[in-house]
Amino acid sequence: MRTALDTNILSALWSKEAVAAAVAANLGAAKATGAVLVSAPVYAEILAHPTLAEAAINDFFGETGISVDFELSSEVWLDVGHRYAKYAARRRRTLAQGPKRLLADFIIGAHALFQADCLMTLDPQRYRRDFPELKLI
Repeated sequence: MRTALDTNILSALWSKEAVAAAVAANLGAAKATGAVLVSAPVYAEILAHPTLAEAAINDFFGETGISVDFELSSEVWLDVGHRYAKYAARRRRTLAQGPKRLLADFIIGAHALFQADCLMTLDPQRYRRDFPELKLI
């Protein structure tokens, strides 16, 4: 089983948020069942973490065995484009001015769908509507 991580999982862990212990437990369980990986957008977003330098992030990934998947297939990119287009059309039809989804969220979701078996996230509602077939942890 391959588990992809959303940026908020790593951020919560490193920022010692209230959910950090639960995140660590879930991360341990994921590692026990198979590979754990992050997509290139997650890696890029985590570089903005306020208390960690790139070397510390790379050391953490190396020590924990979390891999970074920098290569995204054309299948992933096409899926991102189609799902983002549906989202954009849906957003244009509504008058609600809720938070805008970033393209990175669609890349993270499509990467997990095609390159992993599930996505571990602290924001499941962000993925449920646009990736209903994606297993979320």
